[in-house]
Amino acid sequence: MNDSQTSVAQLRAVVDEFVDERQWQKFHTPKNLSMSLAVEVAELMEHFQWRTPEESAAIAQDPQLRTEVAHEMADVACYLLALSSTLGIDLSAAIEQKMVLNRKKYPAEKCNGQWAPPES
Repeated sequence: MNDSQTSVAQLRAVVDEFVDERQWQKFHTPKNLSMSLAVEVAELMEHFQWRTPEESAAIAQDPQLRTEVAHEMADVACYLLALSSTLGIDLSAAIEQKMVLNRKKYPAEKCNGQWAPPES
């Protein structure tokens, strides 16, 4: 599998199959999944905590740290996909809709390299 050849539906199927094989559906409530997602995001953040911006960028050059970060990112993605399955949310549609809202909130012509548009 790789990003250029794998759809979100395929990834959801992989996660759903893993959950089904273990009969974990009863544990996959929105509450439990959202909490697990937060835990995994915190574990991802630990790799960058206390590092300078340059040190955090250098993780990409360290094979062991890069692998550890990739595993945490995969955990985050798996819980997000499981949550989308549990709630019946089409993640691709949700992202598309959110980007429409973000384009209105942060118009490119007003942001110009800033994190938010200047006050009008």
